[in-house]
Amino acid sequence: MLVDWYPWIKAFHIMAVIAWMAGLFYLPRLFVYHVERGSGTEPAATLAIMETKLLRVIMNPAMIASWVLGLLLASMPGVLVLTAPWLWLKLFGILAMTWFHMWLARQRRILAEGGPALTGRQYRLMNEVPTVLMVLIVLSVVVKF
Repeated sequence: MLVDWYPWIKAFHIMAVIAWMAGLFYLPRLFVYHVERGSGTEPAATLAIMETKLLRVIMNPAMIASWVLGLLLASMPGVLVLTAPWLWLKLFGILAMTWFHMWLARQRRILAEGGPALTGRQYRLMNEVPTVLMVLIVLSVVVKF
């Protein structure tokens, strides 16, 4: 029965979210380095490889695992209470985090193609988005407001 696996599913969900968040924190920082110090072929190529591998090898699988495991947890009896305001706030945070992930993937493509990128300052500002979303999600789940 799925309920018997609840602690394991929850543990792997937490690990997946940590890996996903680490990538969301680090990728915009790589973009800053790419834009500000990536002139020349070798630094730009190295940063492009780092950005691609971070996104494809760590962030994408971690995001998918977070979603799948989170939906498994939500499907268990008594876990999902649709009338709880904190749940809707958490869901908003998760959807915003997923949108930000997709936005980062698009920015990586733009940088890889040599297209018009944002400035280092703009990427630094975007680096704060995952922090705000993390605070929102954690507070909504733990404090349940």
